[in-house]
Amino acid sequence: MRSDARALDALRPVEMIHGFHRPSEGSVLYRAGGTVVLCTASVDERVPGFLEGRGKGWLTAEYQMHPRANPKRQERDGRGSKGLGGRTQEIQRLIGRALRAAVELDKLGERTISLDCDVLEADGGTRTASITGAYVALVLALAKITRSGALKVPVLREPVAATSVGYLDGVGHALDLCYTEDSSARVDLNVVGTESGAIVEVQGTAEGEPVPRKDIDAMMDLALIGIRKLTALQRDVIARANVDLAALTIPAKTS
Repeated sequence: MRSDARALDALRPVEMIHGFHRPSEGSVLYRAGGTVVLCTASVDERVPGFLEGRGKGWLTAEYQMHPRANPKRQERDGRGSKGLGGRTQEIQRLIGRALRAAVELDKLGERTISLDCDVLEADGGTRTASITGAYVALVLALAKITRSGALKVPVLREPVAATSVGYLDGVGHALDLCYTEDSSARVDLNVVGTESGAIVEVQGTAEGEPVPRKDIDAMMDLALIGIRKLTALQRDVIARANVDLAALTIPAKTS
C-alpha cells in the first residue's frame, strides 16, 4: 500500500489554474498532490549576445523554492555570498533543456522566453511539476504574442511533460512519487518525455543495491504512461484557456 493509498500507476491529483499571474504573458498555478508551483512565461524582444543577428530565439528557465515550501522555513536560495545552490542550478537547467525540446527556436525570431518556476509547497516531484506546468505557461505566452501579430508562424513541437517513477521496497514500481516515497525509494527516476512517447531526458540512480535492467525498463514504461496522461491534462487546460494548440504547432511532416 502506498502512503496515500494510490494505485501504483496513478498520478497524484493534478490541478492547473491558467492565467493565475496577470502581468506575465503566460502563467499557470500547478498543483500535484501536496506540491504547488507557480509557473510563468515572460517574453523579451531580444536574445542573449551569442544569438544576436542570427534570427534565432532562446528559451531559458529559473527555479526557486519559497522559504516556507517545506514544513520548516529555509533561507532563500541565492542570498549571501554563496550564490545559487548546486541543486537549484541543476534543476533550472533541466527545465530549460526540457522546454527547449518543445520549441523550434529557429522559428521563434530574435526573442527570449523566460520560464520562472517558483515552488510554493513541496511534497516531492518539484522539478517534474515545474516542467509540466511551465509547458502550459509557455503555450499561453506563445498564443498571446501570436494574437498580437508579433509571432507569425507556428513554433511548437509536440507537448512535453515530466514525472517521477520509483522502485519501492515491498510495493513495487510506482508512478509520481510524493516526498515520503521519494526519500525511501530503492531507485528514483525523473523522466521528461513527449506526448508520443519520445524521451527528452532521464535522471536517476540506485540508492544502494543495483537495480536490474528489467526494473528500469518497467519504470520507464510506467513513466511514459504517466507523461501521456499529463499531456492530456495539459491539452485540456490549454483548451479551457481558449487557445488553439494545433494552430501554434508546426505541422507534422508527411512521408
